[in-house]
Amino acid sequence: MPLSFRLAAFYCAHFIHGGLFMAYFPLYLAWRGFGAVEIAWVLALPQIVRTFAPAGWGWLADRTGALRALVVFSSAAAAAGFALLPFVESFAGVACVIATSSLLAAGGLPLVEAITLRALAGQPGRYGPIRLWGSVGFVAAVLAGGAWLDLRPVRLLPWPLVAFALVALGVACSLPSGGAHAHAASAPWRFTRPSVALLAAGFCMAAAHGTLYAFFTLHLEAAGYRVTTIGVLWTLGVLAEIFVFLYLPQLFRRFALSSILIASFACAVIRFLALGWFAQALWVIVLAQLLHAASFGAFHAAAVTAVHRVFPEAAQARGQTLFSSVTYGAGGAVGALAAGALWQLGGAGLAFSFSALVGLAGLLLAHVLKRAGALSCQQLQPVNVKRSP
Repeated sequence: MPLSFRLAAFYCAHFIHGGLFMAYFPLYLAWRGFGAVEIAWVLALPQIVRTFAPAGWGWLADRTGALRALVVFSSAAAAAGFALLPFVESFAGVACVIATSSLLAAGGLPLVEAITLRALAGQPGRYGPIRLWGSVGFVAAVLAGGAWLDLRPVRLLPWPLVAFALVALGVACSLPSGGAHAHAASAPWRFTRPSVALLAAGFCMAAAHGTLYAFFTLHLEAAGYRVTTIGVLWTLGVLAEIFVFLYLPQLFRRFALSSILIASFACAVIRFLALGWFAQALWVIVLAQLLHAASFGAFHAAAVTAVHRVFPEAAQARGQTLFSSVTYGAGGAVGALAAGALWQLGGAGLAFSFSALVGLAGLLLAHVLKRAGALSCQQLQPVNVKRSP
């Protein structure tokens, strides 16, 4: 079957697994009898692990060239971890299982990003129509998972998580290896001004989203919205993200990556100010959620493609895993913790204003990338796609 289909299938299975975990795993932990603090720690463990683990897996992938094998191992670790959960009784045991499986599975997604962009060499716009199936999987998991849990007890949740990790494992076995040869550990590469600016910008964008991911539901509930409406608003953001992924080839043909990053940060600043100060107006919240197309969809696609540009071939896997660590690991953790402190100190307005301020810092970093000229349109002219086995 075509490589694009196999990659899309992996993203879909991976994000169905992730959607079930994000939306419903807290219910499972509550059923196990854990308190709020214990639940918070268990949910924070994968994010904490992501601050350092992916970079290690990226180094190993560049050293050995065994990207496919490491993705298979990652999916197997995720499946094994959730299969063990029903047989672990204590909080410490559950935390240990989640931490260990997260550590072993942390490299899977960023390594697939590296495989995808290498396979689509010269045509980064094709990333969007492939990656959008991850967003489709996430939406399907949230909607179908809720319906399934209306009919089945939440104690059964680990088994769908195991099942979709195994689906991802099966698809991973069919992916290309990711590299024709291993790169020596001493392969010449170093951080440059564009690579540092890109990593810092990614950190800022993830940190800016901390308030949204931690408190969006509570914020809207306090503003008087029904739970059903809140669910629709969450879904609206993901649908907007899918739309961007679908039209990414046209977007990449018309604009430089640096321009897309700048526009994404500008939209993020507007979005978080709107969410923080105008939550009573439904039409404002709808428009703010549609901006998820830029603040996550366009930003993520442009950023992972930019990593492929500013890191040399010998460090492609390290670049993607380092971006994942700095952005969705460290940035996400710092953003969530800061949001919690500011929410308690001054409420939604202060927390979302902090998000907007961090987004503004990211906007300045994106301007650094534009001035450096490392992500110009000329670098994005399409060429023939390299065939992969």
